[in-house]
Amino acid sequence: MLRKGIAAVLATEEDMVLVAEAGNGHEAVEQFRAHRPDVTLMDLQMPVMNGTDAIIAIRKEFPEARIIVLTTYKGDVQAVRALKAGASGYLLKNMVWDELVGTIRSVHGGKKRIPPEIAIEMAEHRMDDALTEREIEVLREVAAGNANKVIALHLNVSEETVKTHMKSIISKLGANDRTHAVTIALKRGIIEI
Repeated sequence: MLRKGIAAVLATEEDMVLVAEAGNGHEAVEQFRAHRPDVTLMDLQMPVMNGTDAIIAIRKEFPEARIIVLTTYKGDVQAVRALKAGASGYLLKNMVWDELVGTIRSVHGGKKRIPPEIAIEMAEHRMDDALTEREIEVLREVAAGNANKVIALHLNVSEETVKTHMKSIISKLGANDRTHAVTIALKRGIIEI
């Protein structure tokens, strides 16, 4: 439905032509190879291959590719991942109707576009200590509702190690407790459920 809406918006612009669509990240890479668009709109949440991996694959082959991420994720971590992967713009889906055409024109002109609220989030957390991969694994387990004992079994570590990781996670995220840590991690895009 969103793709049809975007296609309808682009059809009203005399200087823009929709050349291809894709339903997953793998198709997006193939369509990019086939059509080499001036600007690509990419969702982060897709089957087969996610948007960030698709951006990496496209930019590896075509370093000059200009890609705008369209997403519902307001989290600064998701935005940073997408931009590090090579995205030139980041647009929230609730802003599409107001900002899409202008964002496409800006990115086509060689500029980067990030919504102010995402840029503020990124700036606020720029100096935060990043969670380690193991801490993220522990946090995913907590989000799944697992107790420390179960997490320890799943990750093949001691329960004491899980507790140490949780203390570190809570400290790094400025959380009050495990539940708050999961809430913060979801909001910022550190983990997904």
